[in-house]
Amino acid sequence: MHVYLFREGAGDCSSCVGVMLELARGVAQWAHGFKGGVLFLFNTGEEEGLDGAHSFMTQHDFLNPMLNFMQHHWRNSVRFAIDLEAMGISGRSTLFQGTDHWALESFAAVAKYPSAQIASQDVFCSGAIKSATDFQIYHEVAGLPGLDFAYTDTTSVYHTKGKYMVVYPQRLATMFHNSIILQSLLIWGTSLLMGGHPGLVSFGISCLSIILMLIFSITLPVVVAFLLPLTCSFPVPYVANPWLAVGLFGSPALLGAFIGQHIGFVQLKKHLRCVYSKTRPGLADWVIIYSPHLACFACFCIWVLEATLSPVRLPKQLKVVTLVLGLAAPVVFSAGLVVRMADVIVGSVVRADRNPGELPDWLGNVVVSVAIAIVVCFMFVYLLSYVHISGDKRTLGLLLCAFFGVSFALVSSGIAPAFTEDIARAVNVVHVVDTTGINDGNTEPLSYISLFSNTPGKLMKELVHLGDEDFSCGRNMTIDFVTFTMKYGCWSYKESNTGWGKSEVPVLLVESDSVTDGVRQMVISVDTKSSTRWALGINKQEIDDFTVRVDSENLVQPGGKTEVDGWHTIQFAGGKNSPTKFQLTLFWSSNATHKSAGEADNIPLLLKLRTDVNRVTPKVARVLEKLPAWCSPFGKSTSPYTLAFLTDLRADI
Repeated sequence: MHVYLFREGAGDCSSCVGVMLELARGVAQWAHGFKGGVLFLFNTGEEEGLDGAHSFMTQHDFLNPMLNFMQHHWRNSVRFAIDLEAMGISGRSTLFQGTDHWALESFAAVAKYPSAQIASQDVFCSGAIKSATDFQIYHEVAGLPGLDFAYTDTTSVYHTKGKYMVVYPQRLATMFHNSIILQSLLIWGTSLLMGGHPGLVSFGISCLSIILMLIFSITLPVVVAFLLPLTCSFPVPYVANPWLAVGLFGSPALLGAFIGQHIGFVQLKKHLRCVYSKTRPGLADWVIIYSPHLACFACFCIWVLEATLSPVRLPKQLKVVTLVLGLAAPVVFSAGLVVRMADVIVGSVVRADRNPGELPDWLGNVVVSVAIAIVVCFMFVYLLSYVHISGDKRTLGLLLCAFFGVSFALVSSGIAPAFTEDIARAVNVVHVVDTTGINDGNTEPLSYISLFSNTPGKLMKELVHLGDEDFSCGRNMTIDFVTFTMKYGCWSYKESNTGWGKSEVPVLLVESDSVTDGVRQMVISVDTKSSTRWALGINKQEIDDFTVRVDSENLVQPGGKTEVDGWHTIQFAGGKNSPTKFQLTLFWSSNATHKSAGEADNIPLLLKLRTDVNRVTPKVARVLEKLPAWCSPFGKSTSPYTLAFLTDLRADI
């Protein structure tokens, strides 16, 4: 039996759960007509490194030995994978990765409203987007063909009607692209041969104008990118209204492109007037700065009209209109892709900060502005050339300045808010009980309320609503949450001693410390108390390997440990009946510190543990109630719950 795998990662696509359940309901009604089975996989652990998908494909027998036979049967029977992902909060579900042409053709033929974009796969596979989906595991580890879908828009509409989908084979694509390259080279080569030395100089000036176009087009919006965090309440003030990025960055990018191209245009016109002033007067008035971008499309349009109206000679004005239309058509055709690309970039930059407060506020704006500037240059390199000979330079400049001014006024004044109830700012409120660095069991834990956000920007607007809750903010409020580090946030100690008890503080206790075959081994008992969700960081600079046991069962086998910044992180999330006591065996490195407290001031950490409790303490409840409507409590699978306990063990034991 061939099994088809539908997958949804609960860590990033909660809306996909509804889609999966609706698919399961439909399949249950139609299953009698299926030749193969369908497996629905609801897995998590994607944010930690695609752990759920990898576990299903490689070690389900280890995770649940009682279902060994059945799960191996399912896993080995899968022949095709369909992955449902999300990079936004709404929009149509779009196919952005696929493996086999027959699968793409089948999808295009069967889907009622198919939506796909090959450029998305090119961008994703290029590594420009620093993330991966579970589809990578199914394709690279399990060798499965399949399709990967995601929705990326930030509008309030989830499913919308797709208008068309173009499917063509790789052979046709190669022929089409090579044809454009060849024809562009022929146009260039013929022009240079016919123009001789003056033509070569003109070509050089044209290339210079394109370079200047890129420089000015990138410079102006980058200046705006640095200006926005200084003048607006939030560094990225257009999250709720991504179309404002067109005015904020697109207008200065287009203006800069025109300025850079105009400098080259003036130089080229001077050169042509000098060369042809005596032999061919007036030729310099029809200067066009050439670029290979979609040149063949324009030439094809001119050829069609010339051939259709032959032998009638087209007037000069009609030729210009024909050429402009031929150049404008590709721009209009590509506009939809560009708008969606900008929307994806905007959505990505506001959640790219893994450690809240680590990235500078201007970075996201710079990424968006540079991307828009590059697209503007390549899309309008032809059309801007005609502005130079149209006499409407001042009009274009005034319109672009006005568009930018209106957009800037909307975001700086708050008329167009950065966040709304529908597109809210992610804010975490965590009651932290911190025992890190405390070796004496009689010492009182440190308790406080932590406020932080993965979205760029300070929390001053939120503090206005919190009133008298006594929060202090800054970059000195660093908290190591094991899975990430809070670089900027707010703390409040007021009324933070209620809602938790000392009996809930986790314990790391050394049971034995011995040397076997020259290797130091340490057995540590881990008691997470009331928490069945925890994260444990192990210092790989001190520890070569380790195992984790629950009773007589190995939870983590020896070998194959990875590290990030010198730490290996274990994350555990179980149900209400899951174990809370574990045995950790550490195999020390031969280069370990082995220092006592008196030998060094900075003893490195050996272990750091965070336990999470899904409980809202009285202080947290009051803070959540006072937060503005455009703030939404949000937690990744790596984020703590509303009550978190921190403890550690140092290497001087």
